[in-house]
Amino acid sequence: MPINGSVSVLDTEMYYVSFGKGKKDLVVLPGLSDGLTTVKGKAKILSIPYRKYLDEYTVYMFSRKNDMPEGYSIRDMARDQVIAMKNLGIEKADLMGVSQGGMISQYIAIDYPEMIDKLILVVTAPYANETVKTGVGNWMEKAEKGDYKALMIDTAEKMYSDEFLDKNRRYFPIVARFTKPKSFDRFLVNANAIMGFDAREEISRIVCPTLIIAGDNDRTVGNEGYKELNQAIADSRLHIYKGLGHGAFEEAKDFYDVVLNFCNED
Repeated sequence: MPINGSVSVLDTEMYYVSFGKGKKDLVVLPGLSDGLTTVKGKAKILSIPYRKYLDEYTVYMFSRKNDMPEGYSIRDMARDQVIAMKNLGIEKADLMGVSQGGMISQYIAIDYPEMIDKLILVVTAPYANETVKTGVGNWMEKAEKGDYKALMIDTAEKMYSDEFLDKNRRYFPIVARFTKPKSFDRFLVNANAIMGFDAREEISRIVCPTLIIAGDNDRTVGNEGYKELNQAIADSRLHIYKGLGHGAFEEAKDFYDVVLNFCNED
């Protein structure tokens, strides 16, 4: 039965969803979109791609904590994520981080290696490179103006393949009309954290088995980040989707099979 829950983290709460009945734990951390809409109440729909996991794994997907102070960093997010995991009784887990979630996951693996069995870094980078800063900076400007339609359209244009965009571009303004958040404050705190992120000097400290998944046409984090991660993390492996970009985890039909096969390796 999918669970919609919240867990205490210091002086606030963190929303999470969980599903599955397996003995092994898989923790999933989403990207910057969590700054616009959290996982709250979405357990049933978020469980759908994980159908093959549900006998072997208990899957947890977390939002960032509810109250985030100004200057809240990626490393702070990693610390608070570990607090949330421990408060739920998660002693050790496979960890998958997508985009900004992958940045948080890097610091969890660096600072709390005892918490991680296997690490999956998806469409992410070891620092806020120029592609990241240009894109996120542009989104921050749109958020500060309250222009959600422009923010959503620009995000989609940088995220998806040309084929996907050709099929779905006309729907973006309609979706934007019905999904605008009440406030952009949460988004801006998350975005600011990305702008200050740089783990390059420490990522070589990651020692757990690591799978790096990326598209070779990523207009959001660029096409060098996954190479830098692979070079710095000993014995890490790459899985690259040709022709896809930042939305590879949504567009690639075998994405969840690739992750599951890696997690199940001895």
